[in-house]
Formats: sequence, structure tokens, C-alpha cells
Amino acid sequence: MPTELVIHAVNRGGMVVTAGDSRHTVTMDYPMPGADSEELAGLTPLRMLLASLAACSGNSVAVLLRKTRQPLEAVEVEARGTRRDEHPTVITDIALDFTIRGSGVEPAAVEKALAISETQVCPVWAMLKDGTPITATYKVAAD
Repeated sequence: MPTELVIHAVNRGGMVVTAGDSRHTVTMDYPMPGADSEELAGLTPLRMLLASLAACSGNSVAVLLRKTRQPLEAVEVEARGTRRDEHPTVITDIALDFTIRGSGVEPAAVEKALAISETQVCPVWAMLKDGTPITATYKVAAD
């Protein structure tokens, strides 16, 4: 049976929005023309989208690598998106750069985990990939 996910968002003035469920809340903001983007109250919605993809893909890769008993210490993800200037200012492509930390982590295991994350485990990646090209690269760093 499908699960309904509910988020309630409230404009707090200007472009500041708080959004959340019954337990957690995040603040998002968007710079008004001429405003200083350094003074934002939170991530912009598109940056929040990139954060969701980075968190989802990073967590799923970590779980998959641990399941295969890789000597994993940490997974870091940098998500970069290109935003077009014309409205709607959508992200036209995304690059995910994974840093896999752990001495002895096998590259083949990372490649398999990335493929499974994209196609079966990370719902954010699965939702975005058909409409937005996403590339994923990785490096294994022994700590």
C-alpha cells in the first residue's frame, strides 16, 4: 500500500519558508533581486534538492558497501548542479562526486553500490534521473 508523505510549508515573510512534518523543520530562503545572498536564512529550494540527492545517494551507497563487508569508514558526497538563468531556473544537469573513505575498499564494490543506489535504492536519484542528467564519479581514499 502506498505511503503518503506530507510536508507543510509556511512563508515567513519575504522569501523565507519553513517546511516540515510533525517532528522536523527546515528553513529555506531565496535571494530577492538586489539582495545579498550571504544573508539567506537557509538553503534555497534547489540547493535543498541537491542536499536531498546527496544525502539519499550517500546513505544508500554506505549501506550497500557495509552489507558487502567493505572496510568503510565514511562516505562523502558533493552534489553540483547547473542552474539555467531563464525561468523556470531549473537544474539542467547534476554531478555527484563520492569520496569513499576506508583502507581496502574495493573499487568494483563501489561501482556496484553506485549502480544499485541509482536504479533500486535511492528514490531521489530515481525520480530525478529521467528528467535531469546525473553523472556520478568516485574516489577511494584510505584514511
